[in-house]
Amino acid sequence: MKANVGDQLVVESNSAETHRREGEIIEVQGADGGPPFMVRWGDGREGLCFPGPDARVMPRGF
Repeated sequence: MKANVGDQLVVESNSAETHRREGEIIEVQGADGGPPFMVRWGDGREGLCFPGPDARVMPRGF
């Protein structure tokens, strides 16, 4: 998985009790655009994310 600053990270829900999460990638810390990513989530929180198989990157402006 590769990303650029400004791309969206979408993490799908794996249960009925939780919702899909979306956030803006504000920093790419891995080599060649790979994880981990610093993400600003839709609720305003920021955190370091190591995306799993339920995540995908949507290019900026998509």
